[in-house]
Amino acid sequence: MLLLFSGLCLCSIVSCQRYTSVPGSPYNISTDNKGVLKAVLHGAYSFNNQTNDAFLFKPSAIEKAERQLVKGFKYSLEVDLSRTVCLKKGHKEADLANCKFQPDGLLQQTFHCDFEVWTMPWLRFMKTTYFVCSPSD
Repeated sequence: MLLLFSGLCLCSIVSCQRYTSVPGSPYNISTDNKGVLKAVLHGAYSFNNQTNDAFLFKPSAIEKAERQLVKGFKYSLEVDLSRTVCLKKGHKEADLANCKFQPDGLLQQTFHCDFEVWTMPWLRFMKTTYFVCSPSD
C-alpha cells in the first residue's frame, strides 16, 4: 500500500522515501536523451529562420538540458550553435545533419544559446517558445 503525504514523501508499510523535486518542477535530463536532441534541433531551426546569415548553423555542443512536465514537456536548453558550410539558400533544413562545420578562419562563428522548446509528442507538436543567443568568445 502506498500513501502520498504533502507531495514530498512516498511511503509504504516498509519504508518511506523523500523526494527532493516538486511535481511539475524542472529537472535535469541527459543531453543524449532523444527528446532533448529533437528539441535542440528544433531550436536550431528557429535560430536559422530568425538570422540573416547566409549559412546554416547547427548544434556543436549541448551544455545543459532540463525537462518539465507541463501540458506535454518543456525543455530548457543551453546549446552552442556553430556556422556550417551549408548555404541557407536552396538548402533543406532537414539535411542539417549532413552539413559540416566551418573550418578555422574568418567564417567560423559560434553562438551560445538558451532555448525553451515546448512539445506534445502525441500531437506531433513542437514549438520554440523562447531563445536568446550571444556570440561565444
